[in-house]
Amino acid sequence: MRIAIAVPVALSALLAGSLPAFAISCKEEIATIERRLNSSGAAEVTKKEPPGGTTSSDSAKALDKPPSGKPSDPAVQPSAAGVEEARKLIDTARSQEKAGQEQACQDTMTKAKQKAGALP
Repeated sequence: MRIAIAVPVALSALLAGSLPAFAISCKEEIATIERRLNSSGAAEVTKKEPPGGTTSSDSAKALDKPPSGKPSDPAVQPSAAGVEEARKLIDTARSQEKAGQEQACQDTMTKAKQKAGALP
C-alpha cells in the first residue's frame, strides 16, 4: 500500500521540478502598466489626459474615479514627472521585449513601476 502512494508522489515531485515557472511575460506587464498610466488616477496626478485620449483601462474592474486618500508609504507617492518617466521606460521596455531581452525588459518594467508610484 505504501508503494502505491509513494510512486505517484515521487513522480509528481520529479515532474514539478522539471517544469518551468509560469511568470508573467514582459509584454503582458507592459500592457498592465500602460493601463495604469492611462487610468483616471494617472490623469489626476499629471493633471492632463494620457497620450491616447480619454482615460479608460478597458477593464470591467476599473473604477470610474480614483479612490480618495494617499498611499501609506510616502516613498511611493506618485508625481507627474514620475508618470512621464514611467512612460519613457515603457518605450524602452517595449524595444527590449521586441529584441528578445526578457530580463532587461523585466528590469526596466520594475523601474517603471517604481517611477509611477502608487497611482490613485
